[in-house]
Amino acid sequence: MTTIKNNLEKINGRIYRAARKVGREPEEIRLVAVSKRVPIDLINEACIHGQKLFGENYPQEAVDKISRMESEIKWHFIGHLQSNKASMVAGAFDVVETVDRLKIAMGLNKFMQENGKILPVLVQVNIGRETQKSGVLPEEAWELSQELLKLKNLQVRGLMVMPPFLPDPEAVRPFFKQTRGLALTLQDMGVFGDRSPELSMGMSGDYEVAIEEGATLVRVGTALFGRR
Repeated sequence: MTTIKNNLEKINGRIYRAARKVGREPEEIRLVAVSKRVPIDLINEACIHGQKLFGENYPQEAVDKISRMESEIKWHFIGHLQSNKASMVAGAFDVVETVDRLKIAMGLNKFMQENGKILPVLVQVNIGRETQKSGVLPEEAWELSQELLKLKNLQVRGLMVMPPFLPDPEAVRPFFKQTRGLALTLQDMGVFGDRSPELSMGMSGDYEVAIEEGATLVRVGTALFGRR
């Protein structure tokens, strides 16, 4: 058994058990394989073993990879997005998880409008209020969401967070719980239409706790591909 196959099986097994622990259906949770700085051959190997959803952080690196991969793969942009790269990202990705400014959203919307398409997006929230991280503050999420709803070629699907890095996953749980509460509040306000909100939260060290607190997307890179 290859390392990638073995790692995938371990991760999916842990996703399954974390979901069952809290009475959720494992199918509700999707694994976003974080493939930044991962060579094409390893991404292809993950694909062979059933992984079809990948997350990339750097637009130019990602566009090159996407152009060389099979079309059935789905790609999420999960990195900090600069406004001058908005059209590049909008044209290549299926979902943008890191919308935290109206200017970025307008750039994405303009490209999608010109091409007659709809782009699903997540609002990135700085749930830990860390000055070095991107994202709107929790109390600003409603205002930004209202502006995004005016952009007809974007579809607000949920929230994405990167909580503080803490060695004990249990210490991160309150941030995941707060994110879910915020998402439910925004849902009650009609931000996500008639859909349940997507919650992109949890990475290699804490994704099981994130699942227990409602994550629908978990972004795992190191546990799958190893350290870059």
